[in-house]
Amino acid sequence: MFKNQPKGLMAAALSNMGERFGFYTMMAILALFLMTKYGLTDKQAGLIYSLFYALIYGLSIFGGVIADKTGKIKNVIITGLLLMTAGYVVMAIPSTTPSASNAFYLTISCIGLFVIAFGNGLFKGNIQAIVGRLYDNPKYDKMRDSGFQIFYMFINVGAIFAPFFAIGVRNWFLKAHGFIYNSNLPDLCHGFINGTLSSTDVTAYEGLVRSANQTGAALTNAQFANQYLDVFSKGFNLAFSVAIIAMLISLAIFVINKNKLPDQMVQVGGTNEDGSMNKAEIKMTVQETKQRLHALYAVFGVVIFFWFSFHQNGLTLTYFAKDYVDLSQIHINLGFTSIVGAEIFSSVNPFFVVFLTPVIMWFFNKLRSKGKEPSTAKKIALGMGIAAAAYLFLSIFSIALPDKSTIGAAGAPMDMRLTPWIMIGMYFILTVAELFISPLGISFVSKVAPPQYRGLMQGLWLGATAVGNFLVQFGTFFYNSLPVWATWAVFVGACAISMIVMFGMLNWLERIIAKSSEAEA
Repeated sequence: MFKNQPKGLMAAALSNMGERFGFYTMMAILALFLMTKYGLTDKQAGLIYSLFYALIYGLSIFGGVIADKTGKIKNVIITGLLLMTAGYVVMAIPSTTPSASNAFYLTISCIGLFVIAFGNGLFKGNIQAIVGRLYDNPKYDKMRDSGFQIFYMFINVGAIFAPFFAIGVRNWFLKAHGFIYNSNLPDLCHGFINGTLSSTDVTAYEGLVRSANQTGAALTNAQFANQYLDVFSKGFNLAFSVAIIAMLISLAIFVINKNKLPDQMVQVGGTNEDGSMNKAEIKMTVQETKQRLHALYAVFGVVIFFWFSFHQNGLTLTYFAKDYVDLSQIHINLGFTSIVGAEIFSSVNPFFVVFLTPVIMWFFNKLRSKGKEPSTAKKIALGMGIAAAAYLFLSIFSIALPDKSTIGAAGAPMDMRLTPWIMIGMYFILTVAELFISPLGISFVSKVAPPQYRGLMQGLWLGATAVGNFLVQFGTFFYNSLPVWATWAVFVGACAISMIVMFGMLNWLERIIAKSSEAEA
């Protein structure tokens, strides 16, 4: 797999694993943490979730500008890693739940999230720019797409385990305090405390209290609600602390290996420390620079709709799993803890990233050997269509499900819930789409971006992702106001339109890519 790949690729990937671990920890539990600890509605939690992920990617523009202006890309990356670690420390600090100072503690959590996002902005685009720099040597240019696929695969190794750690730590903490995990209890506890439960939900709550209370104490319904929410929330705090360890490991890996990685820009003339040609020597006309930038902007605009659809995996898809999927079928009992919860599906996507990447690389290598490999732009367009197919698959299986407004806080009756295999199948298709778009999109940017704007363009690629992530919150409005199948149909339409637009621009984009390759040869 690493044959003909430049040195430094593995070091860069391993340096990124801690960030991915934290990212998928947040994706798995952030919205549910906000709802559990602060009693937020799914729409309110969705707003904070979408703003957080928008900032993670949007601030990468700022990080790219700093790296381009200062030329100190490695120092910027180290600063980003340190800030992300500090942000997770803030999120790991426990406080009593429920609290009379709810607004104060929510503000502290939002500050922690902002620090993580700011650190991510300094880190994410710049580590991608360094990987792109590894392929500036014409010797490696043809391996650029596969190199970014390898990079993407290895950074997702940490993401596979993040949800399992988060779920296992939280459920262990519950068990240690005499409680049994139930995904519907936090909403019911808040509803009971606030007096907003319907009579049907009160009955469901009382039944779950009896089964979930293993403390040996005769707790009233009110006492149970307060204690359960407090322990549940502190279990989430412990899960955030695991991300701190992952970030420190990534920081150590990067610091140890930073001299093996190229700087983004060096002095004009000669060769770089890795033996590649100095890209600062390449001179472009104003017209060529504009053509490249316009191509990048066009792709950025299209992928917004993919990310709007894809990053529902930490929001409406998690809500859907909690409300409509029979989670008891994936209950893993480890004795000291249990792995069960809607958050577990967040690990399915990175699992498929890791195990499908070699298959897709093999497929494209076969096509390349026959001279039939699609261009990077065509791969991205095909990925949009595959994403549409993923949501169409889920929409079909959701046709018979009752509307969200009719099932109450306890979720759909067990006899109406879907098998987890439906979600796994959907994530399988969606991950194939991701592998056609995300790593290859990064590769496209690194190839087409004018040398003096590489950090900025990687930041703008992530900025487009930020816009898509900001729009993610609207998924909760669809989920609460439309039939379930129609919610997924919205994402089918968004991805299908993106595919059509991308194919419409294909010839133009392929000409820009060809010119970029000629200029670097």
